[in-house]
Amino acid sequence: MDLSLKKRLARLLMEKSYVAGEVVLTSGRKSDYYFDCKQTALHPEGSWLIGKLFLDMVDDPSIHGVGGMTLGADPLISAVTVVSYLEGRPLPGFIVRKASKGHGTNQYLEGLKNFQPGDRVAMLEDVVTTGGTLIKAIERVRDAGLTVATVLCVLDREEGGRDNLAAAGHTLKPIFTRRELLELAR
Repeated sequence: MDLSLKKRLARLLMEKSYVAGEVVLTSGRKSDYYFDCKQTALHPEGSWLIGKLFLDMVDDPSIHGVGGMTLGADPLISAVTVVSYLEGRPLPGFIVRKASKGHGTNQYLEGLKNFQPGDRVAMLEDVVTTGGTLIKAIERVRDAGLTVATVLCVLDREEGGRDNLAAAGHTLKPIFTRRELLELAR
């Protein structure tokens, strides 16, 4: 992974996405900081940096595409699909809904016309705390007939998510752990 790009992203994440102060997370846990990755992922340079670093991490040529749970993964997926096209190794994307459509095809995944059953994919996530949301999304992806080959995130909060994903049979590969982010942003 290109360290200069990683440092640029770390500085941008600290400027746009890292907020010190007590908050309650989706997991119900209290934390001394909030990390709103969407602020950086929706910034032009941030989007490109995330897309480029994630694409570099998808180093398995058998991976056919990328996806993740809406809403946090939406800008990450778009960034990777655009950067992958520009770099000549196009990867389509899919989005996992929190609830099925309830009409039409009643599906959980959007973008499936770009995939075949059994295609190997990378799951993308902005922040991993316990990994619960990600594990649910992975189950929906499997139910749709795709194979999750790798799991990538922007930030691993180092609060059990990596272990929970490992127990479910997946290895988490973050761009940053919280410690790395704080060190590289200096």
